[in-house]
Amino acid sequence: MKLRAAMASEIEQLSRIFLYVNLFSLSASYSMAEPIPAVWPEQFHALMFMNKSGVLQKVDLWYDWPNGRNFNIIQNQLNDVVVYDLEWTNGTSFIYTLHPSDRHCKVVHFPVGILCPNFLDDATYLGQEHVDNFLCNVWTKVDFIVYYEDVLTRRPVKWFFYSDGGYTAHVMTFEVGAVLEDPHWQAPIYCFNQTEIIIIESTTVHEDFGSLMRGEVDAAAA
Repeated sequence: MKLRAAMASEIEQLSRIFLYVNLFSLSASYSMAEPIPAVWPEQFHALMFMNKSGVLQKVDLWYDWPNGRNFNIIQNQLNDVVVYDLEWTNGTSFIYTLHPSDRHCKVVHFPVGILCPNFLDDATYLGQEHVDNFLCNVWTKVDFIVYYEDVLTRRPVKWFFYSDGGYTAHVMTFEVGAVLEDPHWQAPIYCFNQTEIIIIESTTVHEDFGSLMRGEVDAAAA
């Protein structure tokens, strides 16, 4: 009986050691795995400051994936004229101003719609970096964008485009679930009097990013 009890005790100890080893291995494997960027919320509001080759802009971004729409409200530094870039998932954008002394609208059609929430799928992980006083995980995709995400909160902190001399967005606020009321999504009536629609025909891989880069294009176009 004593022999059996001793054997049972040894087996129990071995089982515990085996369990601990397995748990340690799983923990080590998890900690060594590369992080995956968070999928964007389907609806959010972000206030951003942009630097486009030295031109500073304030951008209010309203993202509304379930309703197939995205809104960039763009204002250059010390400029009273606000540019409204209203984008729809069918690729149509209304780029307009409401300022009494500078009121106009352009209708632009892009080959892709608004950016999907998982646009960073298959991005390449670059490691961690301190950016804007936040420790961030960093990814890049198609040698076109670098994206910085806060390690703790997983909120976007910054992104950078290589194109057009460089275009950097610093995220100041990020309100998950915030929705702009429907009346604000209506383009002014003079947008629908346009006889010309600008067609953007691009065959580059940059199309995959949809409207993430369209703010920069549209601000210049307006």
